[in-house]
Amino acid sequence: MSINQHALKACCSFEGKGLHTGTYSHMKVLPAAADTGILFRRTDLEGAPVIPALAENVTSTARSTTIACGEAQAVTIEHIMSVLTGMGVDNAVIELDNLEVPILDGSARLYIEAFLAVGLEDQGVPRRYIDLPEGVELLDNRTGSRVRIEPADHPSADITVDFNSQVLGVQTAHWDEETDYAREIGPCRTFCFLHEIEPLLEKGLIKGGDVESAIVVVEHPVTPEQLANFGRHMNHPGLGVRNGYLDSLELHFPDECGRHKLLDLLGDMRLAGGYLNARITAYKPGHTINTQAAKALRALLK
Repeated sequence: MSINQHALKACCSFEGKGLHTGTYSHMKVLPAAADTGILFRRTDLEGAPVIPALAENVTSTARSTTIACGEAQAVTIEHIMSVLTGMGVDNAVIELDNLEVPILDGSARLYIEAFLAVGLEDQGVPRRYIDLPEGVELLDNRTGSRVRIEPADHPSADITVDFNSQVLGVQTAHWDEETDYAREIGPCRTFCFLHEIEPLLEKGLIKGGDVESAIVVVEHPVTPEQLANFGRHMNHPGLGVRNGYLDSLELHFPDECGRHKLLDLLGDMRLAGGYLNARITAYKPGHTINTQAAKALRALLK
């Protein structure tokens, strides 16, 4: 049975700070005509330039995915791209009045709630699935990351996440079009390790990060004094450690971090230009290898 293209029935609005730039943005996700795909529009720039959400427009994968056309950029697009895929939205225009997409609660939950509230419109045009003439595999010898994409009858993705972490262990996650994305994948929040935070700040990243929109994994022992200093820095005094995580958040799932990496993968792979009739198998996925795989698919299809 064929599936038709869908768009939102009405505009959905969001606002908040960006994870990496710390800039405050207002964002609208608007309905778009069939076969539009996903477009970002920077309404704060002269002429409101448009950036097609395609892999060839990726300019940075430093802990998030950035796309650009000319001077116009859209930073940290992976979560909104993921929820559009997971919730079955084929066509949308995303208006952004600043550099970075709001991080919100670190997951796709607020997008899901808004999309469910307005509903989707069947556009009466069959969804354009992308069929691959052959498989693609990318390997990063430095990190050990690997992404394999094979032709299939239906889209699916399986990932294995291994940070050599005693806290996280090895986590796996699966998605296909029968998966309840809204319950099983979308609410899973971004994460980082406590020992990564200072180096990331030194690189000019996570300026808008906080312990209420990210799971923080505590892999190495920390003293009460170190925790107190960190809590003061994050304006969140009284932090503790529970089962290897800062206690500022309760996990939605024991493997929430692995599920979030799947959320990211789905968003990055949407940059191939649509829904892939392919089985994606990823080991230690990340934005760099994810988007490289999407670029390789775009090149193969051309």
